[in-house]
Amino acid sequence: MVQEKNDGINKDMVLPPIQQKRPALSWELKIKKKLTVPTCLGKFRPFVGQCCHQCTPDSLRKKLGQNSSLGFYNLLSVNETHTRYRGWLVRRVCCMLFVSGCKANASPVSNRLERVCQSNRVKEALTAQHKAPEGGDSRGQINSLSPFLPLINTCIIPGLLRFVGWVMLKMGASMFDSIQVNLNHLPALHTASQEGSLLVYVYMRQSIMDCVLVPLVLFCRSLRVPYTVCPFQIYSHSLSYRILYLSYRSILQKVGVVLLPSSALTEKDAKMDSLYLPVMTSLVRELLHEGQAISVGVSAESGQGCQWLACIRQLMKEGSVPDVTLVPVGISYDCVPKTNIQVDVGLSSVLQWLWSLFWRRPGGSVRIHIAQPFSLKEMCESGRCRVDEWLPLQDLLLPVILHNRAESVFGRRRMSWLLPSSHYASELKEPNTERDLSIAITLHLIFSVTSCMAVMCTSLVSSLLLYRHRKGVSTSLLCRDVAWLTDEVLFRNRDVGFGGSLVEVVHYSLSQLAPHLIMAAAPSRKDPFIIPRPSFTATLHLTLQAQIVTHAFISEAVGACAVSAMLCEVANSGIGSRVRTGSVDGEEVTSDMEFDVVLCQSELTEKALQLCHLLPPGFMTPCQSSQSFALDAIDCLVRCGILIMEEIPRDVPTCDFWKREETLTWTTSDDPYHSDSDREDEELRSYKISQPSQCPEMLFFLCSMLAGHLRALCWTTTGLDLLHTPLPEAEFVAQIHSHLCDTANKKKQHYESCSEEAAYTAVRTLIDLGVLSEECQKEGVFLGVTPLFQLSENRQKLHCFISQYLYN
Repeated sequence: MVQEKNDGINKDMVLPPIQQKRPALSWELKIKKKLTVPTCLGKFRPFVGQCCHQCTPDSLRKKLGQNSSLGFYNLLSVNETHTRYRGWLVRRVCCMLFVSGCKANASPVSNRLERVCQSNRVKEALTAQHKAPEGGDSRGQINSLSPFLPLINTCIIPGLLRFVGWVMLKMGASMFDSIQVNLNHLPALHTASQEGSLLVYVYMRQSIMDCVLVPLVLFCRSLRVPYTVCPFQIYSHSLSYRILYLSYRSILQKVGVVLLPSSALTEKDAKMDSLYLPVMTSLVRELLHEGQAISVGVSAESGQGCQWLACIRQLMKEGSVPDVTLVPVGISYDCVPKTNIQVDVGLSSVLQWLWSLFWRRPGGSVRIHIAQPFSLKEMCESGRCRVDEWLPLQDLLLPVILHNRAESVFGRRRMSWLLPSSHYASELKEPNTERDLSIAITLHLIFSVTSCMAVMCTSLVSSLLLYRHRKGVSTSLLCRDVAWLTDEVLFRNRDVGFGGSLVEVVHYSLSQLAPHLIMAAAPSRKDPFIIPRPSFTATLHLTLQAQIVTHAFISEAVGACAVSAMLCEVANSGIGSRVRTGSVDGEEVTSDMEFDVVLCQSELTEKALQLCHLLPPGFMTPCQSSQSFALDAIDCLVRCGILIMEEIPRDVPTCDFWKREETLTWTTSDDPYHSDSDREDEELRSYKISQPSQCPEMLFFLCSMLAGHLRALCWTTTGLDLLHTPLPEAEFVAQIHSHLCDTANKKKQHYESCSEEAAYTAVRTLIDLGVLSEECQKEGVFLGVTPLFQLSENRQKLHCFISQYLYN
């Protein structure tokens, strides 16, 4: 699991010049004297990016015995050693010589247009629109598909690809200090490419730079450059920019970028055309038949991009494609580039952005992990991603919320909204198994991509400032917590994307996050005090950076919220247990807290299980049941010292089976579900909260990671009274977002709960819960409150159920 040994944390990563040539800090000497980075875990780097051992054991077996670490490669560090030439002139044009030596595979279009027009999928779509020409005239079909001709004719020209690669390297050097690429799985990628495997790269949508970095890394490593499905639309309303606009689109389409149709401003608008999906599915099939690679970005919040993975699986089921090799790609930024992927990109703004690159100072680093390739066919045939236990969220939670039933229904939440039903025309005749299986594969890929993303130093600092030191922290204490959190992240087999001494790492993080922080230093003390800026923009930026830390601690966060819910019940009941505290001021623990309470394991696991169903997509892998995840969440709290097993005195020791009065039952030795621990009485297992001084702080730190999502659900539930439903879906989400912002502004805090993503996720959760109903009309989808939750009593029960997981 651990592969590389260094003298420090990620020693192979060179720190940016801003860290190496800076003046000494007033608090640096104090930290060097009192704080040291623990060396036990800091000497090792986890080996990340391995495929799932349950779903793809054969693909994982190919990597066994090849676990030697190959280190990292800085994409921007191009010198004469990367070329075949030497000399002073080479050192000045080494980047141009480097790109000229990179392998670029030509991708001629040939007769792709005719093959797309002759596909049954496109013919059926034309017939449904009454656009099919009589007699099957191919010229008439081409005329009907004229808006999609630029997409179909997308190709890769080697000369232009090398020029664009050189421009991207120069542009990347002006934006980032370094772009570090993990080389561990690149040999397996080269092997798969040489064997003729059809490669599909999958990454998480964060910025427009994602579409650039994936092809750039593959080009610089002499791998086949993929066709990139780009969700952005470059448009221009000015006639003076029209020629430049057309040239820009033409250049991108000649380096393998598949843009949206010129008539569609957004990806959602493109899907409104009934020809778009059939044409794109046929295009993907033809690209795979040509042996081309494809790069696709997915979004866990909105589900955008998931349809391309469903199309690939559908082609494989039809027999058009024998197998596809999936390659998760994790991209981590010190600071995500300021490009909103939900809005259109104007040509004038693009030109201004490109011009500003030449005058800006590079800042921030990028860490790219290309994970181990695995077979999609193997994942589908393994049967580990089971969907037969998937149930609607209202079947899982409504009996608990409305009727206060003690036990939940065993199953897993179905997230059908990630893949619209329009992708499966036979859904009315057949069960949703195929659709659910495509969603399960997509969720597994999202989880795999997130798991191989490195945790950057800005993410650690953002997480600590948001969830542990909301009211401020001294620099020396922040350094101590960064060292502690770094070891915790490495212990959970997650890589970190920084290196150097502790002081340099903290100084670099604060310099990157400076616009979103308030730093003050009193004359009487040399240790600066740091407070997160209490503004909407600053809080959302810190929340975005801290998301990867939440993913790393999701099991502990779920377990901590379950403990918080049970403590809330104990405090409300006031009997049977007691909680003694010194003093608690808001979210900051000002003195030691003493918990004297016993928590039943079955009830604690039940609370964790119910919370699992409310998690956004991407936090749990589909090959693990919700019950197993809930049990792991409680076990994680035991491992990190928050919970300790309560010893219950017995007349007969538990391990003495001969003196126990129960009748022994015999089972086969190869039964994987049999365990001696199953014979123990479930009610006798209980936990107590540990008493160390840092235990309450750790518990609240973990609870805060999910507080933003849960609070958005609570505020959305209370905001239903203010809406006059039914409303179009877009308008409904916009009004909920406005309500979340107004609530946060009134409270002057909790701005992490009022982002657009939080509003959309909350609305989708309430739809799955049966609180909101969807009604399809000619104007689109309308949302309204169901009759069951038009009663204020039921809405209050839902609010109480969600708010129990918010610690007080």
